[in-house]
Amino acid sequence: MAATPKSVSPRDRVISRRRSSSSMSLESRITRAVWRAASEDWERFAEVDVAIVGAGPAGLTAAKYAAQGGLRVLVLERRLSFGGGIGGGGMLLHKVVLDSRAEPVLRDFGVRYKALPDLGLYVADAAELLAKLAVGAIEAGAKVVLGVTVEDVIVRENPFRVAGVVVQWSAVPLAGLHVDPLFVEARAVVDATGHDAEVLRIVEKKNPEAGFKVAVERSAWAEAGEAGVVEGTGKVVEGLYVAGMAVAALHRVHRMGPIFSGMLLSGRRVAELLLEDLKRAGSKG
Repeated sequence: MAATPKSVSPRDRVISRRRSSSSMSLESRITRAVWRAASEDWERFAEVDVAIVGAGPAGLTAAKYAAQGGLRVLVLERRLSFGGGIGGGGMLLHKVVLDSRAEPVLRDFGVRYKALPDLGLYVADAAELLAKLAVGAIEAGAKVVLGVTVEDVIVRENPFRVAGVVVQWSAVPLAGLHVDPLFVEARAVVDATGHDAEVLRIVEKKNPEAGFKVAVERSAWAEAGEAGVVEGTGKVVEGLYVAGMAVAALHRVHRMGPIFSGMLLSGRRVAELLLEDLKRAGSKG
């Protein structure tokens, strides 16, 4: 009579698979896993439809709608966190302000908010807004990479256009090291770096033939700023777009404080323009 097979616990099966599949140490396998997966991502995203610089409210909103529309989107953020200026709320109080214009965007991202009818405004938790903007962008298909600085752009001439970004680990300039960067080719680059308008300033400084000047945002006037940021969102030169507070620096728009309707609407608007401009020729892979 055949012996009854001895039952094996799930834990023992896992250990057995590990032993039989590899004699490598766990430390070695961890390192291999990170390098392998990261390398695959970087190879895939060496060429994209849209490179968005800045993972703040405008950049993440743009990423969701552009990716949802079928574009291959890469978001590069020099910090190790999402959200731009959202996290600080209003003077470190944990709330941010929005208005009814942003309601469709808030619904699309699943952000909870509270209406204040006597003030004609909405409020939302800063942490929830930044978290759900990030989740919404990622779930739509955008790739977000943190800790990467854009130190230059790729250009082509006759006619002049921006053709991608030059990237470096943020830790490299912080350490004062000279290390040659790498490149990400993109059909469109979006400056969503906020108040500093970092990409616009690089292009202006190094490529005067681009034909634009970056100034600074104007002093606070919330109503005018909210409208002006959305109105000024769009293409700057061929291949280069601007959204969010970078618009204020380019077009001398007033700052508006911790109200984020304009930021969200600017992000949605630049995504609409990208889809109009790029989908005609078809997205890459």
